[in-house]
Amino acid sequence: MKFDTPATINPIDQLKIIGKPTDRIDGPMKTTGTARYAYERHTEVPDAAYGWVVGAGIAKGRIASMDLAAARAAPGVLAIVTARNAGKLGKGDFNTARLLGGPEIDHYHQAVALVVANTFEQARAAAQLVRIAYTRAPGRFDLAAEKDAAQMPAPNPFAGEPQTKTGDFAGAFAAAAVQLDATYTTPDESHAMMEPHASIAQWQGGKLTIWTSNQMIAWGVGDVAKTLGIPKANVRLVSPFIGGGFGGKLFVRADAMLAALGARAAKRPVKVALQRPLMMNNTTHRPATIQRIRIGAARDGKITAIAHEGWSGDLPGGQPETAVNQTRLLYAGANRLTTTRLAVLDLPEGNAMRAPGEAPGMMALEIAMDEMAEKLALDPVEFRVRNDTQVDPEKPERPYSQRRLIECLRTGAERFGWSRRNAAPGQQRDGHWLVGMGVAAAFRNNLLMKSAARVRLDNRGMVTVETDMTDIGTGSYTIIAQTAAETMGVPLDRVLVRLGDSAYPVSAGSGGQWGANNSTSGVYAACMKLREAVASKLGFGAVDVEFADGMVRAGERAVPLAEAAGAGGLMAEDGIEYGDLDKKYQQSTFGAHFVEVGVDAATGEIRVRRMLAVCAAGRILNPKSARSQVIGAMTMGVGGALMEELALDKRHGFFVNHDLAGYEVPVHADIPHQDVIFLDETDPISSPMKAKGVGELGMCGVAAAVANAVYNATGVRVRSYPITLDKLLDRLPPVV
Repeated sequence: MKFDTPATINPIDQLKIIGKPTDRIDGPMKTTGTARYAYERHTEVPDAAYGWVVGAGIAKGRIASMDLAAARAAPGVLAIVTARNAGKLGKGDFNTARLLGGPEIDHYHQAVALVVANTFEQARAAAQLVRIAYTRAPGRFDLAAEKDAAQMPAPNPFAGEPQTKTGDFAGAFAAAAVQLDATYTTPDESHAMMEPHASIAQWQGGKLTIWTSNQMIAWGVGDVAKTLGIPKANVRLVSPFIGGGFGGKLFVRADAMLAALGARAAKRPVKVALQRPLMMNNTTHRPATIQRIRIGAARDGKITAIAHEGWSGDLPGGQPETAVNQTRLLYAGANRLTTTRLAVLDLPEGNAMRAPGEAPGMMALEIAMDEMAEKLALDPVEFRVRNDTQVDPEKPERPYSQRRLIECLRTGAERFGWSRRNAAPGQQRDGHWLVGMGVAAAFRNNLLMKSAARVRLDNRGMVTVETDMTDIGTGSYTIIAQTAAETMGVPLDRVLVRLGDSAYPVSAGSGGQWGANNSTSGVYAACMKLREAVASKLGFGAVDVEFADGMVRAGERAVPLAEAAGAGGLMAEDGIEYGDLDKKYQQSTFGAHFVEVGVDAATGEIRVRRMLAVCAAGRILNPKSARSQVIGAMTMGVGGALMEELALDKRHGFFVNHDLAGYEVPVHADIPHQDVIFLDETDPISSPMKAKGVGELGMCGVAAAVANAVYNATGVRVRSYPITLDKLLDRLPPVV
């Protein structure tokens, strides 16, 4: 199905099932332990051996020698895979570093060996006997030290151009009545999902099956095939359940590749799960940023000049953190400049983590907006409202398909009681707590990707949907079932959804908050094709046909849907492909975050007391799972504001706190009740579902809202995340 004109009335608009707060259909399996994750495929692979990954002990240099004799002689050892015996290996399109290192080492904990044994304990014990001597080389580990050498990267489809200019920023900024010039930093962060990167690999002749934890199945198939030098047709990836990804499982990692190599060497299926330290240093992370923001405005609060420059680092050939991109779109202003620069660092690969670009970018921009509002003596909400725009400010001829940022801000302010905020910082107290409120806009683009599905109808009236779409805890099973049920006119319990298998049609996959809108649009397209087949089979011709209550009706005639299937059933396959509507219209999602914090007047301890998110993100397909997505994103935003930081050893190039004991994330005691409001919105320019994404929008701006609330409570402005006690203590107001 080609989607190249705005959607009109269609079967989804019935809203009998779509748009209803529906329980997760995969919930019972996950709460009873019957949803089997990658490492648990005991039935399909009952005789799997175990692999233990050995990670490099240096960040830069080469292996001088590797003694495997003791490890090979250890009990139960079946094989040891290294770069010397693995055969010729390529590098996947989505991998910056090689998944198996040696003799050259690209980063700390790069996999350099896999020990395969009969049991997990035997593999782990034997791995400790591998003796490696290294020749260490100097490395570049400090973004601040490498900042001046950073270069503008090449453009790419996700990052866009590295620099944009509109008008005369330098002249307008110099002439501005009110100016802000500030630098902000965000640290390296880890995805810290519950399920580790894990895989089981099995060879059958020249064909390879990998049960893995992966968000983008088709990307993974391509990278496995390219790395191993085998046809894509010989690779099958299976990933029906994923215990969290946040972008860290967008790409095939060392667990999958080494499981495949280990299984080939041991001539037996092999399972590999990365231990937590290797997840922090061996896989991807959100890279640190340095961001300089300059804003010039007239006395009436209208922005006349805005510039955002961002620096991040990655391995050679890597990609930047596009922290400036939202500044190209979010606020009006005739004179504009954005620049992205990338430094070469010898650290583990930096890559996508929930809301890449906008999440760290909004952490800086939305503090800068608060600082500028204070300089102008304007309420922070009002300052943002005055600088709203209904067109792309870099391309004024290009309007937004929908943009309700002002309504999000106004609605949130009223619901949160913003009018009770004391604009003077450090003045509101509740016992020994200093109390403050903060606000930030939320913004994330709506990305369109092709997505396909296969739909089957059997003679019981059951509809089965097959697509390689994944569910990373986001509710994909449920919204896909809702889409098929709504379109085919059957109850939800008459739909079976099968996901996460490369044997199924290629979907959008899970990432970039593009999964829900695109995957359901692909299922809708397949269902509409099935409806055509049903109508033809039943002889309804070209008349208007209604699908409802398990029946097919036209005029006075009504036939059970199941009757159309016959003995052999009916099948249809189709997908959604987009025209140029996203070129004619800027498609984005918007929101507003409001936070109240308490800061202990003596210790500087910060407690989040209240949170509210207001979101405008097209049609909300399932308000229950969408709310879960947003409150989870808000929780991650609190983590980014107050605690999350991969502590970097700048001497030796590794993340020191590489486990869940040292890498702190929010727990239940850190998070109060969270309110979420979805504006009643449809966007017919986005897709036939008239929906957009929401899972990453809920994070964008949260950290800045917390930071702004801390400033309102204490009068201490922190521009370097996370906001920890040491950054507050010596600047707090007097206790008495």
